[in-house]
Amino acid sequence: MSISICIATYRRQEKLGLLLDDLVKQELLPTEVVVIDNDADGSAEAVVQQQRELGAPFPIHYDIQPKKNISITRNRTVALASEDWLAFIDDDERAPVSWLKLLMESVSTYEAAGALGPVVPVVPADAPKWIQRGHFYDWSRMKTGTTIPLNKLRFGNLILRGDLLRGTDEPFDPNYGLTGGEDGDLLMRLVQQGAHIIWCDEAIVLEPVEQSRLSLRWLALRSMRGGQDFARHKLNGRLGHLNLIGQLRLLLRSFVQFVIALILTILHLPFGLHRSAYWLLKASANIGKMSIFLGMHYQEYGEKVT
Repeated sequence: MSISICIATYRRQEKLGLLLDDLVKQELLPTEVVVIDNDADGSAEAVVQQQRELGAPFPIHYDIQPKKNISITRNRTVALASEDWLAFIDDDERAPVSWLKLLMESVSTYEAAGALGPVVPVVPADAPKWIQRGHFYDWSRMKTGTTIPLNKLRFGNLILRGDLLRGTDEPFDPNYGLTGGEDGDLLMRLVQQGAHIIWCDEAIVLEPVEQSRLSLRWLALRSMRGGQDFARHKLNGRLGHLNLIGQLRLLLRSFVQFVIALILTILHLPFGLHRSAYWLLKASANIGKMSIFLGMHYQEYGEKVT
């Protein structure tokens, strides 16, 4: 079965180069690789050209999408991908040699429309001890073949049937283009339309954690954005219909959970910063949920709140 690998990238030339090195070593080679550069200056072009000159065993298609918007950039990867299956991997991840083969085997074995695999964080050895002890970057994992719950759907390590994404010019909603959350929104819509997406626990990719992410501020902002994503998906009906009473319950529950998490943040301080930070991040997530009702959106890809 033919496979396009889709990569959206933004000013990560070195990491993109390492990823492309991984892809040429795959036990199951892709039919093509599509790289869409969200940097208007085209900073990734030289990296792609170098891999071509080294004799990559598949064509690498490259294009620039200059508008800063992750959804539009992902949509461009889909538009250029021509094969039956589309595999998505982030430009800062590393793919072990069996990655693509294991993903493909899982959708074949379970007759699924798509499969997700784990993204395993690689925390630097010199990271603060409380971060190393807290496991804040870990993703939840499941048994291979498990149908993925709606609220666990996301990109970063995924393969999908291409025809699921080719029915519209904008499979990823541009309204999520600066905030993120476009991946969960798309996958929830596909599942609601009948797509069966399963977990493949063996098909891991590695994600080295950048130094800029080794802070409580970054973790808190990411948690807040996660809470905003959850509330947006709830209000948009991605997690089931929500009437006015349901919306009020969501708001009230978020406030109660915020207060409880804040109290537990203080109470856990004597037991270690990692334990206190865990509850602080829960409080931040609930701030995110409540902020959506005020029309606020943390623009992770724009680095500001509007």
